[in-house]
Amino acid sequence: MSVIYIVLTVSVIVGVGFFIVFLMAVKSGQYDDSYTPSVRILFEDELVKEKSKQSIKSKTD
Repeated sequence: MSVIYIVLTVSVIVGVGFFIVFLMAVKSGQYDDSYTPSVRILFEDELVKEKSKQSIKSKTD
């Protein structure tokens, strides 16, 4: 039973450690994306307009 307490304690410490490292990475700007916004305009997708019910009915009638 004491092994469970040791494993639980170690896993909580490791989890808190990874969380602290993650917060440090976010604060340092590691996950900021500075490349995609500059090239997003080059890959702009065309908007697909939905067909209205009248145009569908007129084509089938």
